[in-house]
This record gives sequence, structure tokens and C-alpha cells, in this order.
Amino acid sequence: MTVREVINKIIQKTGVEPLPLDKTCDLLITGNYDTEVTKIVTTFMATVEVIKKAIEIGANMIITHEPTWFTGMDRTDWLKNDPVYLKKKELIDKHNIAIWRFHDHMHMGTEDGIYRGFNMEFGWEQYRINNPDSMKHFGICYQLPETTLEDLCSFFKEKLDMKVVQIIGDPKMKVERVSVLVGGGSLGLGREEMPMELMNENNLDLLICGEITEWTTCAYVRDAAELGFNKGMLILGHERTEEPGMKHLVSWLKDIVGDTEVHFIDSKEPFQYL
Repeated sequence: MTVREVINKIIQKTGVEPLPLDKTCDLLITGNYDTEVTKIVTTFMATVEVIKKAIEIGANMIITHEPTWFTGMDRTDWLKNDPVYLKKKELIDKHNIAIWRFHDHMHMGTEDGIYRGFNMEFGWEQYRINNPDSMKHFGICYQLPETTLEDLCSFFKEKLDMKVVQIIGDPKMKVERVSVLVGGGSLGLGREEMPMELMNENNLDLLICGEITEWTTCAYVRDAAELGFNKGMLILGHERTEEPGMKHLVSWLKDIVGDTEVHFIDSKEPFQYL
């Protein structure tokens, strides 16, 4: 299969009409559409470490969810003389690697592929409940068996191999009704009050978040807890909330790519903790 054939079949399977190239970040970032694919790698982000691991296993196509070139639309006009860009591009070009961004179509499909992977990773699909009518497509809400914020932290630390999990609220608080806002969803997707409205309208105990802004939802939940409301926030980060979607993309691709090998490479948290 060629890179073009893989891309076209993926978009077709999402059920989304192909988005105009000037209206999406789902672009071929490097490489050539006509390249014959040897092996495919899926990952949250095509970091240098991921690229090197792809080279080691003989893969020449990387499907990445997030940018390769450090901004949302992978623009390179500002990077022409940047030594980091030039060195990374040299590595990619030397090994003829095609990097394709699978973001918009993945989220907009008949099933959001990132949430599909999240549910598969943690077995949470069975706990899914309806969102308020006003926010049907904003995050996913769950009714979990009763637990505590502290125990959920331990759960995610083990499952996601995390050393640190940030929280707001009482670690001993009871938790049942939660929403997961993967990636940048917890910023509100253009309307920063949305996570707080969701928490209120769906009577949620806890928001499980990717990205955060400390003066919006964080401040709301912090004040709510101080005022005696059973409210909390658990922050996993953008990468840890979305990587499961790319992990479980491997099985989703099987009927598309046939015998072509597909491997998941974890791009891992970007932080070290001292």
C-alpha cells in the first residue's frame, strides 16, 4: 500500500467527509504520498525519540495525533533557519519517513477515536452516561462505582506509568460522577466556561483533565471544594489522556492495512520530576 492509500482508507473508515486541506491539520507533514509503506507506527506525537524507534523497527510511516513542528497547524515558515527543526528534518528525510497527522478526522468521526482508546484502555465504556443536551459533544461523562479521588490517582498512576498526578480537592472525597476531558478539552474548546457548566449541569463530582488553565476551571473547583461542595479535579495532562487513543488505533487499522505491520510507540510524558 502507498501512503496515499492508507490515508484515504483511514478517512473513509472514520465516516467523515474528507476535510479540505486548508481547513484541517490532518496533512502529510513529511514524505511522499506515493511511497510504499513498509511498517506503520502510531503515536501521540512524532518526537525525535519516537522517530528513532520507528527507524529501528524499519517503519517508514508514522501516524501522529499531535504536531511534529511545534505549533497547532505544523507551520514551518518560522522555522527555516532554526537548528532544531533542521536537525530533526534531516533525520526524517534521511530515512524517507512519511509523517501523517490524524487529528481532526479522528475526533470528528462517527466515534471519537481518542475516547474509544481511552475506554478500551480502562474498561470504562460500561459506565458511560449521557451528557447534558446542551453539551452532547463535549467530553464524556461516566457513573463509576463509588471510589475516592485518592484511589483514582493510584489507579491512573499504575495504568499510565505516572510518577505524579495533580489534583484539586480532598483526596478522600467520594467520587462517582465524572467527566473525562481529554487533551485540550478541559480548556473549553473556545469557550472556557464549558467545563464548569458541564460540572454543574451534570452534577459531577470530578473532572479528569488533560490541559489546564489555572485561573479558570482549576479556580472554580478549588473554590467549590473550599466552600464544602463535593468537587474535585484530577489532571493527567494532554499526552497521557490522548495516548491511549493512539495505542488502540493499532487494532482499528488492521482491516485497512492487511498484512502491513502496525506498531504503537508511546511518546511518553514530556516531563521529568525532581
